[in-house]
Amino acid sequence: MINYKHLHYFWMVAKSGGITRASERLHLTPQTISGQLSLLEEHLGEALFSRVGRNRELTETGKLVLSYAEEIFSLGNELKEVLRHLPDEGPLIFNVGVTDVVPKSIAYRLLAPALELPDSVRLVCKEGTINSLWEDLAAHRIDLVIADGPIPPEVSMSGFSRQLGDCGITFFATPELASQLGRNFPYDLSGMPFLLPGETTLVRGDLMQWFGRLHIHPRIIGEFDDSALMKAFGQAGAGVFIAPTAIADEVEKHYGVEVVGQTNDVREKFYAISVERKIAHPAVALITKTAREWLFTNTPNFVSCLECLEGAGNDE
Repeated sequence: MINYKHLHYFWMVAKSGGITRASERLHLTPQTISGQLSLLEEHLGEALFSRVGRNRELTETGKLVLSYAEEIFSLGNELKEVLRHLPDEGPLIFNVGVTDVVPKSIAYRLLAPALELPDSVRLVCKEGTINSLWEDLAAHRIDLVIADGPIPPEVSMSGFSRQLGDCGITFFATPELASQLGRNFPYDLSGMPFLLPGETTLVRGDLMQWFGRLHIHPRIIGEFDDSALMKAFGQAGAGVFIAPTAIADEVEKHYGVEVVGQTNDVREKFYAISVERKIAHPAVALITKTAREWLFTNTPNFVSCLECLEGAGNDE
């Protein structure tokens, strides 16, 4: 019979990209893992890795064994999830990671329905960078990650990304700064002080490409990975900033700023990421349903502040 501890070590080495990284995750010495791999290869009678320079690459047999290991440990993790969330006298624990680039109000709107389930739920939220949350997800310390994109290709982790929804973006400024803009949005943004989302955000690249296509050249005075910090600077009048259109009303009221324009050509996307194909936790289905009901929003290609105000007047 296969020693499943040895198989798990092999799986971790294959997924981590090497013995050294796997040893860090497993809190074992590289020598221990190397010895266990040798025992597994001896038991199977086949080499699982081949040497290519200083690196190890999977042999054809290794790739076959890895495909079985993926299925074995995926099923084991699903079983663990099902057992962990069986009803008992205490509340269901729902551990969620939220990347720091996701606006707090978006995260709240997505997660709050979980507290309305018939069974008592205790929501445990953790905020962090993409990389730190991936590690927690892989170690099953959290059930789900809410992010602004799918699993990055450079992440050596098997998982499943589900798009919850997307929406256009809205541009905001303090009343004083907004008064300096004309009626030719978005072209009046050229030369204006602008607060740019950080390099870790996916919307940044789309926004810069959009500026380039329209030959718009704002004056970038700050870059922010944390969307809340960017809004705080915007509230202080440091520059024009963006937020998802789905929460435009909330941003206006909370930060005392004005909408100066909107576009649907640049879209913020939000994903739920897990390590299991089927998530056992009942809160996930409710989160997905909620997102579909409100997160998908559409605006014309771009709408100026003046048009927004005229539209509001026609509704009254």
